[in-house]
Amino acid sequence: MSHKKIEELRKKRATLYLGGGEERIRKHHESGKYTARERLAMLFEPDTFQETHLFMKHRCTHFGLTDKEFPAEGVVTGHGIVDGRPVYVASQDFTVAGGSVGEATARKICEVMDGALKTGDPFIFINDGGGARIQEGVDSLSGYGKIFYRNVELSGVVPQISIIAGPCAGGAAYSPALTDFIIQVRHEGQLYITGPQVIKEVTGEEITPEQLGGVESHAHYSGVVHFIAENGPDALSIARRLLSFLPSNNTEDPPFYPELHDAEITANEALNHIVPENPREAYDMRLVITQVVDRGDFMEVMEHFAPNIIIGFARLDGRSIGVVANQPYNRAGVLDIDSSDKASRFIRFCNAFNIPLVTFVDVPGFLPGIQQEYGGIIRHGAKMIFAYAAATVPKLTVIVRKAYGGAYLAMCSKDMGADRVCAWPSAEIAVMGAEGAVNILYRKEISGAENPDEEKKKRSAEYRETFANPYMAAARGYLDDIIEPADTRAYLAASLEILRAKRELRPQKKHGLIPL
Repeated sequence: MSHKKIEELRKKRATLYLGGGEERIRKHHESGKYTARERLAMLFEPDTFQETHLFMKHRCTHFGLTDKEFPAEGVVTGHGIVDGRPVYVASQDFTVAGGSVGEATARKICEVMDGALKTGDPFIFINDGGGARIQEGVDSLSGYGKIFYRNVELSGVVPQISIIAGPCAGGAAYSPALTDFIIQVRHEGQLYITGPQVIKEVTGEEITPEQLGGVESHAHYSGVVHFIAENGPDALSIARRLLSFLPSNNTEDPPFYPELHDAEITANEALNHIVPENPREAYDMRLVITQVVDRGDFMEVMEHFAPNIIIGFARLDGRSIGVVANQPYNRAGVLDIDSSDKASRFIRFCNAFNIPLVTFVDVPGFLPGIQQEYGGIIRHGAKMIFAYAAATVPKLTVIVRKAYGGAYLAMCSKDMGADRVCAWPSAEIAVMGAEGAVNILYRKEISGAENPDEEKKKRSAEYRETFANPYMAAARGYLDDIIEPADTRAYLAASLEILRAKRELRPQKKHGLIPL
């Protein structure tokens, strides 16, 4: 082959690698952002990224685009290696037509999504674009439709992670919403369906892009975003860490760490002193979780949304687990609409990807109130019950303190299919708390007593003596064991080892109907 042809290829590649050109790259850097290719260099192990369809070109002849060049069609696609495992990626290039998506752009993204489905490997979509390429009209919309369709095809088959590293507006926002986890970069990523200008024209409301679609709105209020990244490198670090807990696809087990499995498990006395003597006193459930899991390494998901429940990933004896726990430090750990939604989706994800579930319970019940009832707490709470009951992965439950009423069941009780349920001596398992119960059971006695307050106090003490302990539930077979808190890690690790061989057959059906 002639040297001239090779030189021509090298020139074409060099031009395409520059995306929108040096001037646009410079402006991109000045705004504090990284280019599409720089992000991929941070994500993958060195020299492992293999690009696909670098030379793809649009075929639009409208609005002066006949001779317009969009290098790599505004998106870098391909696959590389993360911690020894293949990962497929699409990274939008804002320096090329603002990262807008045209027919060819979407085709490139769909190709790597199809590849992820064929080989059973995770897919990461780094969003930094202005939405549909208006000049391509319905072809652009069709492209987005094809991406959404594949998001659904990949769902529950391979993990999908979206990184919001720039604008992601309009229909483009629905692709991240269809993926498993969204990581948003603070001050750089904005995610919304209709922008500030449209909102102002339609409703008269004024708001900045950051206020509308920044991390504060989605991580704290809407619950759309799962992780906040402080900058571009942090976002990619979060993605790599997240992948370390997940299998490549739904037919595999999560990654196993032999060095953690081989470590000796001893009693942890610190667990004996976390729960206060006073049943009304709050404590941080994260202290329990980090004392139980390997090396105290817990990756919390949706930390700022519905903080009365905690969800996240950890390892126990070298194997990944999904943790669901009430948080007494926030609203006493009560279940409400948002916490039910938050937990339900996480439970479904863990079940799809063969990740055992460990549940720590300290729940006083479902949150009472007119707004909760009008908002559909019945329907939302039912999602959690459905998710736990439908899950066939190993399910282990630790009742730490309160477990009252329907919330006791919703937090994966024995009757909801938990494989192992243990309780600490501090556990209180009952229909409701002592004060509420005696008001119903002994209303006449209390109202007719010479000293109603004393009578109520006496009846409450009797109720607590009977129910504010785990022994009645154990006597009925609703608990597998009552354990010393210090032995929790050893108990769960031994249970998980046995339950690795769990097989559970369900009635044949197309799919169950979760109460959405």
